[in-house]
Amino acid sequence: MDKQAEDGILEAKLNDAVRLAQNGGRPRFVGFLDERQAHLAENRMSHIHFKNYMLFGGKEDAERVVFGAFPDFLEPDAELFPISAVTACFRSCDSLGHRDFMGAILAAGIQREALGDILIETGRCVFFVRSEISDFILSQLDKIGKVGVQMKKGAEQPLPPCGQFADFSAVVASSRLDCIVAAVIGTSREKSCELIRSGMVMLNHEEILSVNAAVTPGSKLSVRGKGRFVLDRLGPVTKKGRLSIAGRKYI
Repeated sequence: MDKQAEDGILEAKLNDAVRLAQNGGRPRFVGFLDERQAHLAENRMSHIHFKNYMLFGGKEDAERVVFGAFPDFLEPDAELFPISAVTACFRSCDSLGHRDFMGAILAAGIQREALGDILIETGRCVFFVRSEISDFILSQLDKIGKVGVQMKKGAEQPLPPCGQFADFSAVVASSRLDCIVAAVIGTSREKSCELIRSGMVMLNHEEILSVNAAVTPGSKLSVRGKGRFVLDRLGPVTKKGRLSIAGRKYI
């Protein structure tokens, strides 16, 4: 299924959630949604002039969130979201990463939209799921790959860090999208133009096909197969008239 068709299905689900919340007198939920889908949800709510909604992922600043539509008489409340935290503990000498947990959870039959953020530190992983599947996960997962884990519902504070980044810096000709993409993934301007025109690049969660689109500080870039990036700084201009940039890559 192509992206346009997927977006159409998501919009239909969002519309249904709003309609059912307004007519049924109780909150309705969609997701987990990734950052692009959450952006689409916000745009859709603006388009239909519906304001009594909330995006929440089990913690503040979650990357993956559930959309909640609430009836007019009910204030949006994070406590009402059907989200549960699950903790997996393992030996500190065992090296487990995001992909290990993602693969094991999906292999257990869990759909991606039922799974939120996965937070990992030495010896512990906390992940968020739809509440209706938390007991199933606790009963099914006792190994991640070949590593034994102890599963329990809930999570102790503080949570593991939400993500890790690698800093980058570069000097570019301008703030055009093709220049920035070439710099952050280490390729030529010609190749970056090909990626942009073929729909492989997203700027602030939207597919951008124009190579000369302007990139601003705080922009988020996603290049399919190459990673995700946050541009923290544009400038200053060097003595040779080129633009210095700095940012972070998700790792």
